[in-house]
Amino acid sequence: MSQPNFIVREPLLDPAQRVVGFQLSWQSKSASGEVDVPAIDALIAFVADELNDEENGFLLGDSIIFLEAVPGLLQAASLKKLAPANTVLIFSKRYFGDQQSLDAIKELRQLGFGICLRNADATALDRSIFSLITHFEVQIDGANLAAQAKTYAALKQSNVQMVARNVGSWQSFEACAALGLSSFVGKLHLTPRPNPSHKGLNTTQTTILQLMEMIRKNADIQQLETVVKRDAALAYKLLRYINSAGFGLRTEVQSLKHAVTILGYSPLYRWLSLLLATASTNGNSPVLLETAIVRGRFAELLGQPFMSKTEAENLFVAGMFSLLDRLLGLPMEEVLSTIQLPESVVEALVSRGGIYGPYLALAEACELNSMLVQSLSETLKIAPGDVNKAHLSSLVWSKNIISA
Repeated sequence: MSQPNFIVREPLLDPAQRVVGFQLSWQSKSASGEVDVPAIDALIAFVADELNDEENGFLLGDSIIFLEAVPGLLQAASLKKLAPANTVLIFSKRYFGDQQSLDAIKELRQLGFGICLRNADATALDRSIFSLITHFEVQIDGANLAAQAKTYAALKQSNVQMVARNVGSWQSFEACAALGLSSFVGKLHLTPRPNPSHKGLNTTQTTILQLMEMIRKNADIQQLETVVKRDAALAYKLLRYINSAGFGLRTEVQSLKHAVTILGYSPLYRWLSLLLATASTNGNSPVLLETAIVRGRFAELLGQPFMSKTEAENLFVAGMFSLLDRLLGLPMEEVLSTIQLPESVVEALVSRGGIYGPYLALAEACELNSMLVQSLSETLKIAPGDVNKAHLSSLVWSKNIISA
């Protein structure tokens, strides 16, 4: 029997390439066998507990979580623990032909859950179904977009939102965006776009690199403050990040000197690496930036039980920098030639080797739905539950940072 273990994710992008949601899926130890309903039930309960808080509610803001409906789960108590307004359950059309399933779908819809229909021809659907669904999954055919556009234009007259699946090229994404569709993009967002609007470092990033080098050399705090004061926006954003919920400080930091007094230099280097990425003016930066932040925090959380605080912070830097080449539109070799990083971090970035490489590779595998997830977790001796907890925690943490 199949044993679902690891949570993997796929981003949902709106036409402006912002991450508006994720599909969370379960990766099993074995690809064969029947679906283990109790195991998935437990995983959904785990997701609900990690992404909801009694005081603050749903912890991913206005993001939408898509989950594939599995036979036998429609009456599960775990579903009722999810945040209905932020959860969309995906159903194949066959569910609507079974009365018991149809009744369950109606109940879930009444509770406020979103319902996404897949494997259906929009032009042949009974109109009554449209009153039960909130989303309609579209399989994009790049060779016949004109005909599809007419169908989607007709659907837009209803309140049903269309989401595109299997968007495999930026050309297809732009076609979907022109039609107003959000898109599940798989690994597409990690593929460089042709002719990015900006390549290389901008003025703010050059200043940040100067600060990082000064911190690496333990420069005097007054020298650091002199550089920071040249860019008021940079100083403001740095303090805003440090004071965000993601850092968890009890005292509000008022200045760079205050930050160094409380935190020391090492955490400051970590936050500058975050600023370096957020200062990108590349046209496809929203999704890459969020992915980099999640990857950095995910890798850091995976490594924390096994290494010192400074080493875990190096993992965060490695995760952030692992997408810096795409954010800057430059080859990684050129990026590394402009930044002095510890050799172990460079090794992780170039080959996923060394002390940090496997942690970075595991965080990466969970966002790519790679079949290496299990073997990497076993090599690192990290239990599936701990991988999943770090994964969901990193999603919540990144939302706090992005909204700071």
